[in-house]
Amino acid sequence: MTDEIKDDESNIVIESIDDALSSRYLAYALSTITQRALPDVRDGLKPVHRRILYAMRQLKLNPENAFKKCARIVGDVMGQYHPHGDASIYDALVKLSQTFATRYPLVDGQGNFGNIDGDSPAAMRYTEAKMTFAGNALLDGIDEDAVDFRATYNEEDEEPVVLPAGFPNLLANGSTGIAVGMATSIPPHNAAEICDAALHLIKTPKARIETLMQYVKGPDFPTGGIIVEPQDSMLETYATGRGSFKMRARWHSEDTGRGQYQIVVTEIPYHVQKSRLIEKLAEIIETKKVPVLADVRDESAEDIRIILEPKSKNIEPELLMESLFKVSDLESRFSMNMNVLDALRTPRVMNLREALQAFLDHRRNVLLRRTQTRLDKITDRMEILDGLMIAYINLDEVIRIVRYEDKPKDELIAAFALSERQADAILNMRLRALNKLQELEIKREHDELDAEQADLADLMGSEPRQWSEIADQVRKTRDLYGPKTALGARRSTFAEAPNIDIDLTTAFVTKEPITVVLSKQGWIRALKGRVDDESTLKFKDGDELHFMVAGETTDKFLLFASNGKFYTLAGDKLPGGRGNGEPVRLMIDLENDHMPVGLFVHDPQRTLIVASSAGYGFQVTETDVIASTRGGKQVLNVKGDAEAVRAIAARGDRIAVIGENRKILVFDLDDLPTMSRGKGVKLQNYRDGGLADITVFDAADGLSYIDSAGRNNAVPEWEILNGKRAGAGRMAPRGFSRKNEFDPGRGL
Repeated sequence: MTDEIKDDESNIVIESIDDALSSRYLAYALSTITQRALPDVRDGLKPVHRRILYAMRQLKLNPENAFKKCARIVGDVMGQYHPHGDASIYDALVKLSQTFATRYPLVDGQGNFGNIDGDSPAAMRYTEAKMTFAGNALLDGIDEDAVDFRATYNEEDEEPVVLPAGFPNLLANGSTGIAVGMATSIPPHNAAEICDAALHLIKTPKARIETLMQYVKGPDFPTGGIIVEPQDSMLETYATGRGSFKMRARWHSEDTGRGQYQIVVTEIPYHVQKSRLIEKLAEIIETKKVPVLADVRDESAEDIRIILEPKSKNIEPELLMESLFKVSDLESRFSMNMNVLDALRTPRVMNLREALQAFLDHRRNVLLRRTQTRLDKITDRMEILDGLMIAYINLDEVIRIVRYEDKPKDELIAAFALSERQADAILNMRLRALNKLQELEIKREHDELDAEQADLADLMGSEPRQWSEIADQVRKTRDLYGPKTALGARRSTFAEAPNIDIDLTTAFVTKEPITVVLSKQGWIRALKGRVDDESTLKFKDGDELHFMVAGETTDKFLLFASNGKFYTLAGDKLPGGRGNGEPVRLMIDLENDHMPVGLFVHDPQRTLIVASSAGYGFQVTETDVIASTRGGKQVLNVKGDAEAVRAIAARGDRIAVIGENRKILVFDLDDLPTMSRGKGVKLQNYRDGGLADITVFDAADGLSYIDSAGRNNAVPEWEILNGKRAGAGRMAPRGFSRKNEFDPGRGL
């Protein structure tokens, strides 16, 4: 009993928890990267796909043979090569056969293998499969020592480390996967284009990416569609191995009579489920994100046919589709991250040239190994033929030795200097093989093998001949999947996205002039047309005009509040001009202790100056103040008793500020920094009080103000000599507004 305890204690390993976790997690990460998620650059396959194809080869499921149940295939893969769940193996098998998921299917499926709507395939006991010609090409030469083999998980059998890959599968079919700390995403391409690029690379090993892209135009998705990614962006993607491609659905409009039309979508982006797309379009109709879309119908059969009906015949089809591209999966992006395992099983990101070169290098290695295997077989056969030739030349002596000697094998070896294999071949000859015709046949076979041996030896010693042989193989693949074949014809085309800048909030709004009125108590309304006379406006008792802004129903109106936030109001969403309107706080989340201090039409080209009562401020571009939610966007930070007091346009080269102490300070606009958010910098220094007003003017025009009588007065130049930002300033001239405002009635 004591000895057992000691033995157990001797197996205890004392190790830091950090070291234990890191070492084990690293092992798990490496296993996931190399054995599950990343494809091999040479054959473009992950282990599960490689094992499926190899098992189908063992089952003789070649293209010319009959189908077998998928359950049989999955069972063999799981039992012999892939010790994981049958569901994951069957799922991988299904994807290899789906024409909408795989550009060049490696498996030919018979039965229900799912559809583009996202419906699941039938159970594996109901479906059947065999390899396609592309899948068979990946295995071509595997019985000729073309690749290395390793022991299976239970060491009862062997499996290939990589397939010979007579088909450029990595780029042709692409791959996706997520490992620990890294991922891969490779779109499918056109096989004929890949072969053309590979042939050019054989001639010019240092070809530029730009030159290779004259052959590989871009991805070629099995579902077709239109690629609208700019050429320079695609060039950078292929040069770095990282990037993305924007793809759109293919559509056209059909005339339905009486000036009406409908849009027909015939191809959708890759990896987009049609049923989910229809649901999304129906949701867009329900939520009125695109108000002019009236209905969506799915009339698909074998091909895709999605019908989109507009509400009005007056809307242009291009405008409707551009709006749908922005809010639905009719437009999507497919990322490219060519992260693969190289020939040394090391994960790294490759560019287009490196991936093609890795494929060609692998094909050369396969060619050399197959050639060497054939040379070994020829050498072995010629050894036997040489022995038989000796036997025919010395036929009488051979017969005598066989008939009368006790140990004919030893006597033959001694008499004619034969090897054991040659002696065995002579002794195993049948009597009928001793005729003259058989002797001539052996001589003919010997001469043919001798010529073939010389040719293969020359091939092994000549690199140019090797590349010429590989080029011939690539040409055969290109011809098999050429652009004139049904499978090889390019499906995805290229186009430039129309230069239509659509704002969905205004794209389908009728453009009409309005005048937005905001009262001091916070009631807002939009009057139709232009209102010039303020006296015609009516308000509730005790209320009066605060802001009146002219604009259009398609405009965005920016409201600046004393909390330093900007709020965005859509012109077409404002209440009408009947009555007093509605409280603006119902449209935005503005606290009761804060008030609007500015209202104006949004101009994306304009720069604003925002200022707080504490005397701080900065410049900000209007594109940085747009708020996307009711809560507004915080731009000017205010604390304590300080509040935002002004937002004005930065038109001019001088800034004038006046404090509650009636001192005016003028300084250069360039002294005020541009920010997107913050407290800002000190504008004017005060002993008591804070900032009252701020304005911008051109030095050439001078500074003016409106007095209490409504007259425009110019401030003498000597009284507004340029100071420095954060200075104290000079006292305001006589007659200046007692409200300490430069222009009490001015707008933005």
